[in-house]
Amino acid sequence: MTTSFASRPFAVARRRGGFSLIELMIVVALIAILASIGWPNYQDYVRKTNRAAAKSFLTEVIQRQQQYMLDARSYADDLSTLGMTVPPDVSRHYTITEPFTIAASPPSVRVTAVAIGSQVPDGNLSLSSTGATTGRW
Repeated sequence: MTTSFASRPFAVARRRGGFSLIELMIVVALIAILASIGWPNYQDYVRKTNRAAAKSFLTEVIQRQQQYMLDARSYADDLSTLGMTVPPDVSRHYTITEPFTIAASPPSVRVTAVAIGSQVPDGNLSLSSTGATTGRW
């Protein structure tokens, strides 16, 4: 005795393929929540990376200024005298102020990076040949 599929009393109904609107809306809501948490953290990470590049450049400028002071008995007024240019990863987010701020007594120099664009919330950075800093070091 063979039974056919049609004669079974508890036959499983076929479900239509795809996602329901509710399922799709739940996924969209979850993605929105994750993005709202992740995006500010990503922006902070980018600002920190840009700040680190600027700090590294300011430190290099001060080191070159110290060497120039030993050789010429004075500080250089600008980057070209030191044979330096602002790297692109710094110049996109900061403007290096020139001429440098030079103090006579005791002899010292201060280099400042002014934040521009998306880096403005992070603030300006400044480094002196005496080791004094301003901004978020």
